[in-house]
Amino acid sequence: MLVLPTLAARPLRPPPRLAPPPLASSWNCRTKRTLLQPGPFAAGSDTTRGRGGPLPEPEQRDQHLLAALHAARLRDEESRRPDPLFIDPYAAVLLSLDVAHQASEPLALHLTPCADHYRLTTRYVDDKLQNLITSSDNFRQIVLLTDGMDTRPYRLSWPKLSVVYDVSPGRVFSAAAQQLRGAGAKIPRNCVLLHTPLESPNLQEGLCKNGFNGNRPSLWVLQGLPLFTSSSLENLLLIISNLAMKGSIFVGELTHFPDWTASADMVSEKDRLENLFFTQGFQVSFVHYENVAKDLGLGLAPPRKQCGRVLLVAEQLRFSDAQMESFRTHFERTEEDADEEGFEEL
Repeated sequence: MLVLPTLAARPLRPPPRLAPPPLASSWNCRTKRTLLQPGPFAAGSDTTRGRGGPLPEPEQRDQHLLAALHAARLRDEESRRPDPLFIDPYAAVLLSLDVAHQASEPLALHLTPCADHYRLTTRYVDDKLQNLITSSDNFRQIVLLTDGMDTRPYRLSWPKLSVVYDVSPGRVFSAAAQQLRGAGAKIPRNCVLLHTPLESPNLQEGLCKNGFNGNRPSLWVLQGLPLFTSSSLENLLLIISNLAMKGSIFVGELTHFPDWTASADMVSEKDRLENLFFTQGFQVSFVHYENVAKDLGLGLAPPRKQCGRVLLVAEQLRFSDAQMESFRTHFERTEEDADEEGFEEL
Protein backbone atom coordinates (compact mmCIF):
# COMPACT_ATOMS: atom_id res chain seq x y z
CA MET A 1 0.00 0.00 0.00
CA LEU A 2 1.36 3.42 -1.00
CA VAL A 3 2.09 5.87 1.79
CA LEU A 4 2.15 9.62 1.33
CA PRO A 5 5.17 11.49 2.73
CA THR A 6 4.74 14.01 5.52
CA LEU A 7 5.67 17.68 5.71
CA ALA A 8 4.61 19.76 8.71
CA ALA A 9 3.58 23.39 8.45
CA ARG A 10 2.10 26.39 10.18
CA PRO A 11 -0.49 28.95 9.03
CA LEU A 12 0.30 32.48 7.86
CA ARG A 13 -0.42 35.89 9.36
CA PRO A 14 -3.94 37.38 9.28
CA PRO A 15 -5.31 38.54 5.91
CA PRO A 16 -5.67 42.27 5.32
CA ARG A 17 -9.03 43.96 5.85
CA LEU A 18 -11.39 41.05 5.77
CA ALA A 19 -14.49 42.94 7.54
CA PRO A 20 -17.36 16.86 -1.19
CA PRO A 21 -17.81 12.60 -4.51
CA PRO A 22 -16.69 10.36 -7.36
CA LEU A 23 -12.92 10.19 -7.68
CA ALA A 24 -12.42 9.30 -11.29
CA SER A 25 -12.46 12.51 -13.31
CA SER A 26 -10.96 15.36 -11.32
CA TRP A 27 -8.29 16.18 -13.89
CA ASN A 28 -7.97 16.02 -17.62
CA CYS A 29 -5.59 13.26 -18.71
CA ARG A 30 -4.88 15.12 -21.95
CA THR A 31 -2.85 17.65 -19.96
CA LYS A 32 -0.59 15.03 -18.41
CA ARG A 33 2.29 15.50 -20.83
CA THR A 34 1.63 18.84 -22.53
CA LEU A 35 0.33 22.28 -21.65
CA LEU A 36 -2.95 23.62 -22.95
CA GLN A 37 -2.96 25.58 -26.19
CA PRO A 38 -2.67 29.38 -26.07
CA GLY A 39 -5.80 31.41 -25.60
CA PRO A 40 -7.32 34.54 -24.06
CA PHE A 41 -7.04 35.38 -20.41
CA ALA A 42 -10.00 37.19 -18.83
CA ALA A 43 -9.43 39.48 -15.89
CA GLY A 44 -11.88 41.23 -13.57
CA SER A 45 -12.55 44.92 -13.46
CA ASP A 46 -10.50 45.19 -10.28
CA THR A 47 -7.38 43.72 -11.84
CA THR A 48 -4.76 45.20 -14.15
CA ARG A 49 -5.13 43.67 -17.58
CA GLY A 50 -1.95 42.45 -19.20
CA ARG A 51 0.18 43.61 -16.29
CA GLY A 52 1.66 42.13 -13.17
CA GLY A 53 5.34 42.11 -13.96
CA PRO A 54 7.81 39.33 -13.43
CA LEU A 55 8.04 37.43 -10.18
CA PRO A 56 9.77 39.64 -7.60
CA GLU A 57 13.33 38.98 -6.55
CA PRO A 58 13.73 36.67 -3.52
CA GLU A 59 14.44 39.50 -1.09
CA GLN A 60 11.23 41.27 -2.23
CA ARG A 61 8.93 38.29 -1.81
CA ASP A 62 6.42 38.45 0.98
CA GLN A 63 5.16 35.49 2.97
CA HIS A 64 2.03 35.12 0.84
CA LEU A 65 4.10 34.80 -2.32
CA LEU A 66 6.52 32.32 -0.75
CA ALA A 67 3.64 30.19 0.52
CA ALA A 68 1.99 30.17 -2.91
CA LEU A 69 5.25 29.20 -4.59
CA HIS A 70 5.83 26.39 -2.13
CA ALA A 71 2.31 25.06 -2.73
CA ALA A 72 2.98 25.21 -6.48
CA ARG A 73 6.14 23.22 -5.91
CA LEU A 74 4.15 20.51 -4.08
CA ARG A 75 1.73 20.32 -7.01
CA ASP A 76 4.60 20.11 -9.48
CA GLU A 77 6.23 17.31 -7.51
CA GLU A 78 2.95 15.39 -7.34
CA SER A 79 2.41 15.84 -11.09
CA ARG A 80 5.77 14.20 -11.77
CA ARG A 81 5.01 11.04 -9.80
CA PRO A 82 4.45 7.80 -11.76
CA ASP A 83 0.88 7.56 -10.43
CA PRO A 84 -0.09 11.10 -9.33
CA LEU A 85 -3.22 12.06 -7.44
CA PHE A 86 -3.68 14.98 -9.83
CA ILE A 87 -1.92 16.64 -12.75
CA ASP A 88 -1.09 20.33 -12.65
CA PRO A 89 0.67 21.17 -15.92
CA TYR A 90 1.10 24.79 -14.88
CA ALA A 91 2.72 24.38 -11.47
CA ALA A 92 6.20 24.27 -12.98
CA VAL A 93 5.43 27.45 -14.94
CA LEU A 94 4.95 29.31 -11.67
CA LEU A 95 8.31 28.26 -10.27
CA SER A 96 11.33 30.49 -10.82
CA LEU A 97 14.86 29.09 -10.92
CA ASP A 98 15.55 29.97 -7.30
CA VAL A 99 12.31 28.58 -5.86
CA ALA A 100 13.90 25.27 -4.95
CA HIS A 101 16.33 27.16 -2.73
CA GLN A 102 13.68 29.42 -1.28
CA ALA A 103 11.27 26.58 -0.57
CA SER A 104 13.92 24.74 1.41
CA GLU A 105 14.15 27.59 3.91
CA PRO A 106 12.36 27.07 7.26
CA LEU A 107 10.10 30.09 6.67
CA ALA A 108 8.60 28.70 3.47
CA LEU A 109 8.17 25.26 5.00
CA HIS A 110 5.99 26.72 7.75
CA LEU A 111 3.70 28.60 5.38
CA THR A 112 1.94 25.64 3.78
CA PRO A 113 0.13 22.59 5.17
CA CYS A 114 1.61 19.11 5.45
CA ALA A 115 2.52 17.82 2.02
CA ASP A 116 0.38 14.70 2.26
CA HIS A 117 -2.67 16.63 3.51
CA TYR A 118 -2.19 19.23 0.79
CA ARG A 119 -2.14 16.57 -1.94
CA LEU A 120 -5.19 14.81 -0.55
CA THR A 121 -7.09 18.10 -0.19
CA THR A 122 -6.24 19.15 -3.74
CA ARG A 123 -7.46 15.84 -5.18
CA TYR A 124 -10.57 15.80 -3.01
CA VAL A 125 -11.54 19.37 -3.91
CA ASP A 126 -10.89 18.71 -7.61
CA ASP A 127 -13.19 15.70 -7.54
CA LYS A 128 -15.84 17.43 -5.50
CA LEU A 129 -15.94 20.38 -7.88
CA GLN A 130 -16.12 18.24 -10.99
CA ASN A 131 -18.86 16.10 -9.49
CA LEU A 132 -20.99 19.08 -8.51
CA ILE A 133 -20.72 20.98 -11.79
CA THR A 134 -21.30 17.89 -13.95
CA SER A 135 -24.24 16.57 -11.92
CA SER A 136 -26.13 19.87 -11.86
CA ASP A 137 -26.74 22.67 -14.34
CA ASN A 138 -27.25 25.12 -11.49
CA PHE A 139 -23.66 25.70 -10.45
CA ARG A 140 -22.13 28.15 -12.88
CA GLN A 141 -20.68 30.58 -10.34
CA ILE A 142 -17.51 29.28 -8.71
CA VAL A 143 -15.60 31.33 -6.15
CA LEU A 144 -12.03 30.17 -5.48
CA LEU A 145 -10.56 31.52 -2.23
CA THR A 146 -6.90 30.96 -2.93
CA ASP A 147 -3.26 31.88 -2.39
CA GLY A 148 -3.16 33.60 -5.81
CA MET A 149 -1.59 30.70 -7.73
CA ASP A 150 -4.53 28.32 -7.98
CA THR A 151 -4.48 26.79 -11.48
CA ARG A 152 -7.92 25.16 -11.28
CA PRO A 153 -9.43 27.71 -13.70
CA TYR A 154 -7.08 26.32 -16.38
CA ARG A 155 -6.58 22.65 -15.57
CA LEU A 156 -10.18 21.63 -14.72
CA SER A 157 -13.03 21.26 -17.20
CA TRP A 158 -15.70 23.92 -16.75
CA PRO A 159 -19.17 23.90 -18.34
CA LYS A 160 -20.08 26.63 -20.79
CA LEU A 161 -21.03 29.98 -19.29
CA SER A 162 -19.18 29.26 -16.06
CA VAL A 163 -17.87 32.31 -14.22
CA VAL A 164 -14.88 31.61 -11.98
CA TYR A 165 -14.08 34.23 -9.37
CA ASP A 166 -10.64 34.18 -7.78
CA VAL A 167 -10.25 35.90 -4.41
CA SER A 168 -6.59 36.07 -3.42
CA PRO A 169 -3.71 38.42 -2.55
CA GLY A 170 -3.56 40.81 -5.50
CA ARG A 171 0.22 40.97 -5.79
CA VAL A 172 0.56 37.19 -5.95
CA PHE A 173 -2.28 36.78 -8.45
CA SER A 174 -0.90 39.51 -10.67
CA ALA A 175 2.55 37.91 -10.80
CA ALA A 176 1.10 34.44 -11.44
CA ALA A 177 -1.24 35.73 -14.16
CA GLN A 178 1.63 36.95 -16.31
CA GLN A 179 3.50 33.66 -15.91
CA LEU A 180 0.41 31.68 -16.89
CA ARG A 181 -0.40 33.89 -19.87
CA GLY A 182 3.13 33.37 -21.13
CA ALA A 183 2.59 29.61 -20.96
CA GLY A 184 -0.65 29.83 -22.95
CA ALA A 185 -2.96 29.09 -20.04
CA LYS A 186 -6.64 29.51 -20.79
CA ILE A 187 -9.98 28.51 -19.39
CA PRO A 188 -12.60 26.79 -21.57
CA ARG A 189 -14.35 28.77 -24.28
CA ASN A 190 -17.45 30.69 -23.18
CA CYS A 191 -16.16 30.82 -19.61
CA VAL A 192 -14.55 33.73 -17.79
CA LEU A 193 -12.10 34.23 -14.92
CA LEU A 194 -12.45 37.34 -12.74
CA HIS A 195 -10.18 38.38 -9.89
CA THR A 196 -11.11 40.26 -6.74
CA PRO A 197 -8.10 41.25 -4.61
CA LEU A 198 -8.14 40.07 -1.02
CA GLU A 199 -6.99 43.56 -0.09
CA SER A 200 -10.26 45.09 -1.36
CA PRO A 201 -11.72 47.40 1.31
CA ASN A 202 -15.10 45.75 0.73
CA LEU A 203 -14.78 42.19 -0.55
CA GLN A 204 -18.52 41.67 -0.87
CA GLU A 205 -18.89 44.80 -2.96
CA GLY A 206 -15.90 43.78 -5.07
CA LEU A 207 -17.44 40.44 -5.97
CA CYS A 208 -20.77 42.07 -6.81
CA LYS A 209 -18.95 44.63 -8.93
CA ASN A 210 -17.46 41.76 -10.90
CA GLY A 211 -20.94 40.41 -11.56
CA PHE A 212 -21.58 37.89 -8.79
CA ASN A 213 -25.31 37.15 -8.58
CA GLY A 214 -26.76 36.19 -5.22
CA ASN A 215 -29.93 34.94 -6.91
CA ARG A 216 -28.02 32.07 -8.50
CA PRO A 217 -26.40 29.04 -6.83
CA SER A 218 -22.66 29.16 -6.27
CA LEU A 219 -19.75 26.96 -5.26
CA TRP A 220 -17.17 28.28 -2.81
CA VAL A 221 -13.75 26.64 -2.56
CA LEU A 222 -11.26 27.48 0.18
CA GLN A 223 -7.66 26.35 -0.22
CA GLY A 224 -4.71 28.63 0.34
CA LEU A 225 -6.46 31.87 1.31
CA PRO A 226 -4.56 33.43 4.24
CA LEU A 227 -6.75 33.01 7.34
CA PHE A 228 -5.08 33.02 10.75
CA THR A 229 -7.66 33.81 13.38
CA SER A 230 -11.20 32.67 14.08
CA SER A 231 -12.30 36.29 13.60
CA SER A 232 -10.95 36.35 10.04
CA LEU A 233 -12.88 33.15 9.29
CA GLU A 234 -16.01 34.57 10.89
CA ASN A 235 -15.76 37.71 8.75
CA LEU A 236 -15.26 35.61 5.62
CA LEU A 237 -18.26 33.39 6.42
CA LEU A 238 -20.39 36.47 6.99
CA ILE A 239 -19.50 37.73 3.50
CA ILE A 240 -20.22 34.33 1.95
CA SER A 241 -23.49 34.02 3.87
CA ASN A 242 -24.60 37.40 2.55
CA LEU A 243 -23.72 36.48 -1.04
CA ALA A 244 -24.45 32.76 -1.37
CA MET A 245 -27.92 31.71 -2.45
CA LYS A 246 -29.67 29.08 -0.35
CA GLY A 247 -28.39 25.66 -1.44
CA SER A 248 -24.92 26.90 -2.36
CA ILE A 249 -21.97 24.71 -1.38
CA PHE A 250 -18.77 25.52 0.49
CA VAL A 251 -15.87 23.05 0.35
CA GLY A 252 -12.31 23.40 1.50
CA GLU A 253 -9.65 23.20 4.13
CA LEU A 254 -9.28 25.28 7.28
CA THR A 255 -6.24 25.79 9.42
CA HIS A 256 -5.87 25.51 13.16
CA PHE A 257 -6.51 28.83 14.92
CA PRO A 258 -4.11 29.68 17.77
CA ASP A 259 -6.65 31.94 19.49
CA TRP A 260 -8.86 28.91 20.06
CA THR A 261 -5.99 27.00 21.63
CA ALA A 262 -5.56 29.76 24.18
CA SER A 263 -9.21 29.59 25.21
CA ALA A 264 -9.89 28.21 28.66
CA ASP A 265 -12.97 26.14 27.86
CA MET A 266 -12.86 22.54 26.69
CA VAL A 267 -14.97 22.84 23.53
CA SER A 268 -13.32 20.96 20.67
CA GLU A 269 -12.14 22.81 17.59
CA LYS A 270 -14.59 20.95 15.36
CA ASP A 271 -17.44 21.92 17.67
CA ARG A 272 -16.34 25.53 17.43
CA LEU A 273 -16.21 25.34 13.66
CA GLU A 274 -19.62 23.70 13.51
CA ASN A 275 -21.11 26.43 15.70
CA LEU A 276 -19.39 29.17 13.72
CA PHE A 277 -20.69 27.84 10.40
CA PHE A 278 -24.17 27.29 11.84
CA THR A 279 -24.26 30.88 13.10
CA GLN A 280 -23.77 32.03 9.50
CA GLY A 281 -26.43 29.66 8.15
CA PHE A 282 -24.26 26.72 7.05
CA GLN A 283 -24.74 23.05 7.81
CA VAL A 284 -21.25 21.60 7.90
CA SER A 285 -19.85 18.07 7.71
CA PHE A 286 -16.23 17.12 8.27
CA VAL A 287 -14.19 14.90 5.97
CA HIS A 288 -11.43 12.73 7.43
CA TYR A 289 -8.15 12.73 5.56
CA GLU A 290 -7.75 9.04 6.37
CA ASN A 291 -11.00 8.27 4.53
CA VAL A 292 -9.95 10.31 1.51
CA ALA A 293 -6.65 8.41 1.38
CA LYS A 294 -8.46 5.09 1.82
CA ASP A 295 -10.83 5.85 -1.05
CA LEU A 296 -7.79 6.49 -3.23
CA GLY A 297 -6.12 3.24 -2.17
CA LEU A 298 -3.47 5.04 -0.14
CA GLY A 299 -2.24 4.96 3.43
CA LEU A 300 -1.79 8.20 5.33
CA ALA A 301 1.47 8.23 7.27
CA PRO A 302 1.24 9.72 10.80
CA PRO A 303 2.55 13.31 10.63
CA ARG A 304 5.80 14.14 12.37
CA LYS A 305 4.03 17.22 13.73
CA GLN A 306 0.39 18.13 14.23
CA CYS A 307 -0.78 19.58 10.92
CA GLY A 308 -3.82 21.29 12.39
CA ARG A 309 -5.97 21.14 9.27
CA VAL A 310 -9.67 20.39 8.85
CA LEU A 311 -11.33 19.33 5.59
CA LEU A 312 -15.04 20.07 5.33
CA VAL A 313 -18.12 20.55 3.18
CA ALA A 314 -21.01 22.87 4.04
CA GLU A 315 -24.38 23.83 2.56
CA GLN A 316 -25.94 27.26 2.84
CA LEU A 317 -29.36 27.05 4.49
CA ARG A 318 -30.16 30.76 4.53
CA PHE A 319 -31.36 33.07 1.81
CA SER A 320 -28.79 35.48 0.39
CA ASP A 321 -29.13 39.25 0.61
CA ALA A 322 -30.07 39.30 -3.08
CA GLN A 323 -32.82 36.72 -2.52
CA MET A 324 -34.22 38.68 0.42
CA GLU A 325 -34.24 41.83 -1.69
CA SER A 326 -36.06 39.98 -4.48
CA PHE A 327 -38.65 38.72 -1.99
CA ARG A 328 -39.09 42.22 -0.58
CA THR A 329 -39.59 43.69 -4.05
CA HIS A 330 -42.07 40.97 -4.96
CA PHE A 331 -44.11 41.51 -1.79
CA GLU A 332 -44.19 45.26 -2.32
CA ARG A 333 -45.45 44.81 -5.86
CA THR A 334 -48.08 42.34 -4.65
CA GLU A 335 -49.30 44.82 -2.03
CA GLU A 336 -49.41 47.62 -4.58
CA ASP A 337 -51.43 45.48 -6.99
CA ALA A 338 -53.83 44.54 -4.18
CA ASP A 339 -54.28 48.20 -3.22
CA GLU A 340 -55.03 49.13 -6.83
CA GLU A 341 -57.61 46.34 -7.15
CA GLY A 342 -59.27 47.42 -3.92
CA PHE A 343 -59.42 51.04 -5.09
CA GLU A 344 -61.03 50.02 -8.39
CA GLU A 345 -63.71 48.03 -6.55
CA LEU A 346 -64.58 51.12 -4.50
